[in-house]
Amino acid sequence: MLAGLRLPNPFFLAPIAGYSDAAFRSVCYESGAALCYTEMVSSEALVRNHPKTNLLLVRSESERNYAVQLFGSRPEVLAGAVEIVSGYHPLVIDLNCGCPVPKIVRTGAGSSLLKDPAKLAAIVEAMKGATDIPITVKIRTGWDEGSINFIATARAAVEAGAAAVTLHGRTRAQGYGGKADWSSIAVLVKEFTPLGIQVFGSGDVFGAAAALRMLEETGCAGVMIARGALGNPFVFAEAAALYLGEPVPGYCDSEVAEIARRHLELSIAFLGEKSACVEFRKHFCSYSKGRPRGAALRDRAVHCSTRNEFLEVLAEFEGGR
Repeated sequence: MLAGLRLPNPFFLAPIAGYSDAAFRSVCYESGAALCYTEMVSSEALVRNHPKTNLLLVRSESERNYAVQLFGSRPEVLAGAVEIVSGYHPLVIDLNCGCPVPKIVRTGAGSSLLKDPAKLAAIVEAMKGATDIPITVKIRTGWDEGSINFIATARAAVEAGAAAVTLHGRTRAQGYGGKADWSSIAVLVKEFTPLGIQVFGSGDVFGAAAALRMLEETGCAGVMIARGALGNPFVFAEAAALYLGEPVPGYCDSEVAEIARRHLELSIAFLGEKSACVEFRKHFCSYSKGRPRGAALRDRAVHCSTRNEFLEVLAEFEGGR
C-alpha cells in the first residue's frame, strides 16, 4: 500500500538524478518495481514550460505505476507545478526535502527545507491544495549530526497533509557517504504508523537481500532502491521473490544483455539516437560492472555514438566473447 493505493510489492525505484528517465523507469517497472519515480523535477522550470523539464515527465506505455518528484522552495510555484503534473496522472507527487547538492540547497530547496519545517509545511499545504493526488515527502535525518530533526520535519509535513514520508537515513552533511542509519527509519515507523501514516526507507540498499533486511529491521512499509538499481533493474524481481518466499531468479550475461538492449531501444525512442547513445554509455558501464570482459567492453562503449555500435558491443556482451 502507498497512500492508500495497493501495490504488488513494497519495492520502489527511487528518484535518481540523471538516471530515472522514462527508459530506465520502464525496464525497472517491467523487471518488478512496484512504482517508479521520476528524477526530481524543478518546479520553477516546470511552470516556465522549459522543454527539457517536460521531457522528464514523459512515461512509457508499460509504466502503469508512476510517481513524480518535485523540488523547489516557493509554495505558490510548487502548487502551480502540481497542477501541471496532475495532468500526467501519477499515483503520488513527492516533494524532495533531501537533495544535498549545493546548487539545489542554495535556492532554498532540497535539504535546505530540513532547516525550516514551517516552510516545508507551507509548501506541502500548498501542494495538497492544488490536487486530489496524494502528496508525499522524502527527507533526511537532519542537516548535520548537530541538528537531527527528522521527527519534527516529518511531523510538520504530515500535519500539513502529507500522506506518507520516506526517510533517507543520512544527514545532508553526509551526502551519499558513510553509512545510512536505518535505526532512524525504525524510530519514524514507530512514531507515525499508529497514526496511519506510512513510512518508507532509503539508503544503502544495494541488493535484494538488503531491501528485505530493511523491511524486517525497520518495519517500514516500503523500500526505495536508488544506486542499487543502476545496471541492476532485476533487483526488484529478486527482492519481490524474497519477500513472497518464492525462488529468486538468476540472470546470466545473455539475459542482462537483453534487458540492456531493451533499455537502449527505449531510450532511442524517447530521446533520439544521438542523445540516447550518449546517455546509455553510463548505463552500459553499470550493466557490465563485474561481468566477464566488462572493462574491455566499457572502454568501447564510452565511445559508442550510434545504435549499431552499441548493438555490436551488446552482442559481444551477450555471447561472452
